[in-house]
Amino acid sequence: MEIFTLLETLEELLETSRNLPFSSKGLVDREQMLDLIKEIRIKLPDELKQAKWVKEERQRILVEAQKEADGIVKEAENRIIAMIDEHEITRKAYDQKTEIIETANEMSREISAGTKEYADSLLANTEDVLNDTLEKLGSNMTEALNLMQLSLEDTIKTIQNSRKELK
Repeated sequence: MEIFTLLETLEELLETSRNLPFSSKGLVDREQMLDLIKEIRIKLPDELKQAKWVKEERQRILVEAQKEADGIVKEAENRIIAMIDEHEITRKAYDQKTEIIETANEMSREISAGTKEYADSLLANTEDVLNDTLEKLGSNMTEALNLMQLSLEDTIKTIQNSRKELK
């Protein structure tokens, strides 16, 4: 998926950034970082569309499974009516009807559970990626603000010292 590639590029950009002297802080190309974030935002709707498709597909499968189950039940009922004259055959038909219904219901439950699990997995993955990105962005922004504050404080001290020397 492209979003993971973009996140890897963002991570690589952070890891390969130059360190400030005497600090573990790094310098990052702001434009490059913002471009990557924009691309991630653009790609996210695709992930969400994919999750919506999974949900719709799940619903379609459930409806299809229900129709199939109804068809199986109807078929079983028709068989029972046709064999009603013979007692042993009738008993076997009822047993088979129950087994078919149970099998159809079990298949429906399995399909439903699998679809829900897949959708949950996609959404959990997306949530993890977004949380990681947010966390990384927050820590990088805090570090950058601290560096700017220190730099400004040093500049102010230099100006104050220069003014004192002028007097």
